[in-house]
Order: sequence, then structure tokens, then C-alpha cells
Amino acid sequence: MVRSRKIGRRAAVRLCLIAACLAPHTGCVVRRYTLRTNPPGATAIVNGEEIGPTPVSQSFTYYGDREITFLLDGHETKTVIQPIPAPWWDNLLTEFFAENVIPYTLRDEREFHYDLEPATSPRAGDLHQRAEALRAEAHAPPKPKRRGILAWLGFD
Repeated sequence: MVRSRKIGRRAAVRLCLIAACLAPHTGCVVRRYTLRTNPPGATAIVNGEEIGPTPVSQSFTYYGDREITFLLDGHETKTVIQPIPAPWWDNLLTEFFAENVIPYTLRDEREFHYDLEPATSPRAGDLHQRAEALRAEAHAPPKPKRRGILAWLGFD
């Protein structure tokens, strides 16, 4: 019995040494996207967080849709919903192995290009018509609410 205990300890020590040597060689996934605009220099705001002037890169952890807004003086503000789908190796069955077991660094680098339109100022006539329409809408009385059993039941 004593001998089997020593073999058990030796095996445990060997296993720990092997695990310690192999730990730095486990897998890793690097996810990054780059935003470019034409013309460059637009301020990029992703999901409400300013990340800087374009071209700009950002690392991410999760795939999905991003709301991206570009602001640049002299150009129209552009807001887009940019989907970032997961690659084939990042799904429910293979994600654990891709991130922890495979001894290589997997890179998922995406690049998105956007064209910004020059700003156009509205014509004076259009602006005046919009102002008159808003003024008329503000002076109009509100629609009367229906009363009775339907209103009591929540059917306004």
C-alpha cells in the first residue's frame, strides 16, 4: 500500500508538471474590427461610446449588431446598424475548443468601410414651410378622448 501511494504522488506531480508546461500553449481568440470612412477623421461612436477618429480599431468579446454613428464637420451624420456574425469555428459545439484547447491564436479581424455624404443646407422655402406646419400643429386642439365602457377597459 505504501508503494502505491508513492506512485500516486509521483503520477500527480508528473501530471501537474505536464499541465504547467502545456498551459501557456492553450488556445486564444483575438477579435477586432476596424472602422474606416471616406473622408477619414470622422468621430466614431459605437453603441453610445466614443472610440475615436477614423480609422479606428476596437477589440470585442461578443458577436452581434453594433450601432455605429459617424460625426464629421461639413458632412451628414451617418448612423448604421452593423451586424458582426460569428465565424464557423465560434459556435456552441466548437467554442470551448477554439478558445481553450487549440494551441494556436485564432484571429477574427473585420474591416468596415463607410462613405460620408457632404452636408447640404435646406432651402429657405423648405425651412419656412416646415416651421409653418409645426406652428399649425401646435395651435391645433388635441383629439378628444373616447369615453365610455371601452375607455374604462383600456381601449383609448
